[in-house]
Amino acid sequence: MQARSLLLLLALILVAAAAEAGKNKKEKAKKDGSKCEDWRWGPCVPNSKDCGLGYREGTCKDESKKLKCKIPCNWKKKFGADCKYKFESWGGCSAQTGLKTRSGILKKALYNAQCEETVYVTKPCSSKIKSKSKAKKGKGKD
Repeated sequence: MQARSLLLLLALILVAAAAEAGKNKKEKAKKDGSKCEDWRWGPCVPNSKDCGLGYREGTCKDESKKLKCKIPCNWKKKFGADCKYKFESWGGCSAQTGLKTRSGILKKALYNAQCEETVYVTKPCSSKIKSKSKAKKGKGKD
């Protein structure tokens, strides 16, 4: 009977210790975090050149923070790294301009970014004619 009571007491101590440890972790996270809920975030500013790793500054009342961010180094950067679009397929080649066009509809604006609802992109038409025979060339010749 005493052994059973001792085990029960030990189990209660372990449960209490685990609960206290979880509480300490939550309190630590609150100390690192902020009570402010109306953060205003600026654009991602690259550390060098016009793309790559950088930081974004945020302000809320008297507080300020810096977060790490990344601007992709590709053709979409003119829309801003915080504006994400869903693009249609490329249209046909315009004989007048020599360009293909497609549109993108805003999917997500991160960090309260000011994004256009619809954007249009162009690229030069391919001068090469793609043929399936090129892909098969060389196969079967071992």
